[in-house]
Amino acid sequence: MHALVVVAHPDSQSLTHAIARSVGEGVATSGNSFEIADLAAEGFDPRFGKSDIAVHLHQARADADVLAEQGRIDRADSLVLVYPVYWWSMPGLLKGWIDRVFSNGWAYDEPVGGKLTKKLQRLNVHLVAIGGGSQRTYARHGYFGAMKTQIDHGIFDYCGAAVVTSELLLFPEAHDHAQLPDEARAIGHKLFQKQQRAAA
Repeated sequence: MHALVVVAHPDSQSLTHAIARSVGEGVATSGNSFEIADLAAEGFDPRFGKSDIAVHLHQARADADVLAEQGRIDRADSLVLVYPVYWWSMPGLLKGWIDRVFSNGWAYDEPVGGKLTKKLQRLNVHLVAIGGGSQRTYARHGYFGAMKTQIDHGIFDYCGAAVVTSELLLFPEAHDHAQLPDEARAIGHKLFQKQQRAAA
């Protein structure tokens, strides 16, 4: 089985990138394959423009960069998004990737006056968010629940994709994040367990 690990952070030496690599290492140790899509390094343009509106209205075919990303997702059995929490959500680069790539006609089909068709029901999604706050802060303000509503339900459920895991990796109170890559490896190692058990 194959995982597409999408990472959205401009610094390749960041903790976010280390965690994305660790997720991939975990996938590999389970006998599966992975590809890392580094949106910043690859120069993906997250701006939703006129051509994207035309795609949404079924008036044009998607741009080549969007088709390439859709192709990568189509080749994957699981999609893993690894991102830092910015303002209690994902970075603009990742949100723009979703805005453009998860387009009307590919991720879902919503004709004018018609019924919504969810088109990504085969896709399993795993979310790995990295936050700098404490568990107490997230719990007290309900931030993680709000993020799950916005991202898990608002984006992926709309397209029919199943969010299998939604992880929030937080710096401990001492801001020692040395154990987080180990947690990420464990996430990657378990990524396909349910699918492999079902196929057995």
